[in-house]
Amino acid sequence: QVQLVESGGGLVLAGGSLRLSCAASGRTFSSYAMGWFRQAPGKEREFVAAISWSGDSTHYADSVKGRFTISRDNAKNTMYLQMNSLKPEDTAVYYCAADTLGIYSESSLEYDYWGQGTQVTVSS
Repeated sequence: QVQLVESGGGLVLAGGSLRLSCAASGRTFSSYAMGWFRQAPGKEREFVAAISWSGDSTHYADSVKGRFTISRDNAKNTMYLQMNSLKPEDTAVYYCAADTLGIYSESSLEYDYWGQGTQVTVSS
């Protein structure tokens, strides 16, 4: 079993920054690919960013490329999402997810474990 706990969400003005964290339980975090997804009210959950087990490879949705940075610290069993230049359309519940097969993907179907989510609200 893997437990994921997100933190760092909140209310921020457009143009501001937030840093989300995802703390994972278990001793095999370093073998998991990890991803961030988000879901806005009335919309489907969408891919935001993913990172390989080693952290050497990352992938971003076009909507966040150049503004968001995904990273991980395997020694701390933690993944991060640095969000800069936030826009009102970034408002959503943000979820972290783990792919125990280590194949990072844009598809939510590839991920085995999910956190409970953290709310990010960007006001204009």
